[in-house]
Amino acid sequence: MTNTRKMAWIAILSAVSFLLMYLKFPLIPAASFLEIDFSIVPILIGMLLLDLGSAFSILLIRTVLKFVLNNNGPSTVIGLPMNIAALAVFMLALYVMWSKKQTLKTYFIASFVGTIGMTLVMLALNYVYAIPVYAAFANFDIRQILGVNNYLFGMVLPFNLLQGVIFSLIFYLVYRAGRPILRKL
Repeated sequence: MTNTRKMAWIAILSAVSFLLMYLKFPLIPAASFLEIDFSIVPILIGMLLLDLGSAFSILLIRTVLKFVLNNNGPSTVIGLPMNIAALAVFMLALYVMWSKKQTLKTYFIASFVGTIGMTLVMLALNYVYAIPVYAAFANFDIRQILGVNNYLFGMVLPFNLLQGVIFSLIFYLVYRAGRPILRKL
């Protein structure tokens, strides 16, 4: 694949990923501020179609577009770096464990590892980064309002586990449906 064609694919998949960020919804009613979107699907397609570096490029371009064109203040500034870290962990698990041997069993294992990794990263980042930064800059002290344990284990943990399962199912369905097209490309 030529560099021009590769750059075109990165641009197209970045734009689609950015647009998918607008289609978001909460998974847990009690934590309506924790929302899922499907912007990871074009990123994972880019990983399969191109390579891991291109997938990271798509992730970063999508993030810059979100920051510049749809910035919602502190929640965007605090949430985007965490989103990059979570999706990167999920992506890396799929790349390392599944992209070389694409069987259902390896996909299940890679998805499981990616989901657990993403969840652990988000628990750690929420504890050391989001909770203190929200308290300092957004006047939203989770420690006093909800309690750290309630927030981390009652909201962040189930949200990320459920999000990983949904990402895994949706991407596998898209992959299976688009596999003939991906083979031609």
